[in-house]
Amino acid sequence: MRNYDTNSSASQPNEESKENCSTGDLLGPFGLLVQGLLAFLAFTCLIVKRYCEPKHSRRPWKIWFYDTSKQALGAAVIHFANVFLADQFQGDPCTWYIISFLLDSTAGLLVIYIGLKTTQILAHRYSWKSLYFGEYGEPPKCNAWLGQTVLYIVVMIVEKLLMTLLVLFDFWKKVRHIIMSPITNPLLELVIVMFLVPLVVNAILFWVVDNFLKRSIRQSKTIYVTSEESRVKYFRSSDNVKCYNRIEKGEESDILSAEEDFEVRQRNNDPSERLISRR
Repeated sequence: MRNYDTNSSASQPNEESKENCSTGDLLGPFGLLVQGLLAFLAFTCLIVKRYCEPKHSRRPWKIWFYDTSKQALGAAVIHFANVFLADQFQGDPCTWYIISFLLDSTAGLLVIYIGLKTTQILAHRYSWKSLYFGEYGEPPKCNAWLGQTVLYIVVMIVEKLLMTLLVLFDFWKKVRHIIMSPITNPLLELVIVMFLVPLVVNAILFWVVDNFLKRSIRQSKTIYVTSEESRVKYFRSSDNVKCYNRIEKGEESDILSAEEDFEVRQRNNDPSERLISRR
């Protein structure tokens, strides 16, 4: 009986060795090269996104870097967690990685959204201004960025723990044997799992999450009034043009802080503040 168990257990690795990926491939030289290229191209899509933003509301490079670096660090935590977990499960690690990745990009995105919304509700309720996502002070302070980054990574860790619990269901073992079965070349499977699929999904995911993390921006119509006392900024909302006095401060003037956003909303609801109606 003992010999039977030994032979049986020995035959399983042989069967697994015939599968495409094996333990350690994800962190091998080729795997690391593919992951490095993925990281570069995924981050490039955020640069493209910045140039796609309206010019009047485009973030300065420093603010953009603060926003996107939070997302990059959070994505790195999730990525290496998935690589580690893929090697811990029995069987082809590439299939386990792609299952974890797709869960993070679907159900996990909902968890991230709820987590970020919850943290921002609490931050605004208790006036933890340094934790208002996308707001770093004037001038921007590294301490505010650090606090927001830690908070975002905590949300990502919670999301990863919940998705890991989902992966433990036996259902995914059946999916694992089907999902990459047509691919017989281990290098091709690695490229698909670690580069092609993540590149497309991450490009969409980074674009969406960046909107969660950046500062609130409102469409506006700006009229500059030559005056030493004040300048007037008009905000358009529905059928009316609203205004309030504000000293413009260069490139970031069209980006509203949470307090300014609240102030504008209050003024918009006050009939006495409606100075101009759209004709």
